[in-house]
Amino acid sequence: MIWSHFLLAAGISTGTWVLAVFLPKRVLIRNILVLAGIASIAIFIAYLWFSLERPPLRTLGETRLWYAFFLPIIGFLTYWRWRYNWMLYYSLGLSLLFLFINYLHPENFSKTLMPALQSPWFVPHVVVYIFAYAFLAASSLVAVRGLYQEYKSDLQPKVMLMADNLVYLGFAFLTLGLLFGALWAKEAWGHYWTWDPKETWAFITWLGYLVYIHRRFHMPAKFKSSLWILALAFVILLICWFGVNYLPSAQFSVHTYSQQP
Repeated sequence: MIWSHFLLAAGISTGTWVLAVFLPKRVLIRNILVLAGIASIAIFIAYLWFSLERPPLRTLGETRLWYAFFLPIIGFLTYWRWRYNWMLYYSLGLSLLFLFINYLHPENFSKTLMPALQSPWFVPHVVVYIFAYAFLAASSLVAVRGLYQEYKSDLQPKVMLMADNLVYLGFAFLTLGLLFGALWAKEAWGHYWTWDPKETWAFITWLGYLVYIHRRFHMPAKFKSSLWILALAFVILLICWFGVNYLPSAQFSVHTYSQQP
């Protein structure tokens, strides 16, 4: 039943967002369609949470579902602030990609929650990280677009302002995620920090975006190098998110609970 409800929610979101893309001039109707697609995913997440009797944040498929929820929200808010259609379309497209990946890799949703995840820090840690990743994913597109405009000698200052604001928000949530994770680790394993592979790459990701912020603060006129730093920081983020699972050291990680059946 849960899988059939996912197909229904994903189908509604796909249909409304595809219609929204083909109605660029009817702003009010398009906005309603975008919000309807977001509401469809939100209702399914709430239903999933209620059915499993636990936060749906344990597996990669469940976290992809949250990304599919947060990304269009950020894209919509960014569009509302700067009126860039491409940002809205990008966030919708990426959200649909996550839904499609979940469609290709259906999961057997389980109510089981290992003891380490039965912590009050579990939900805030994972949610703020997902929110941070969604903001930083949006900033990565701004970086790519900025580099293209720089190549065409047509870089707009508004693009850099948008990149900065997205990174500032994403970095704030990223910092909270690290702090919440340390408190969770202390409660679950007795140590705030153990240099676990996942922890190490999370710290490297945090440093990558800190380098961008420092670069922008001390050399605000150096647009190209800042955009390259921002683009490369997102690559590090992707390694931290799922690439680290393929490293040999991942077999010793305590963060392998997302792979459990």
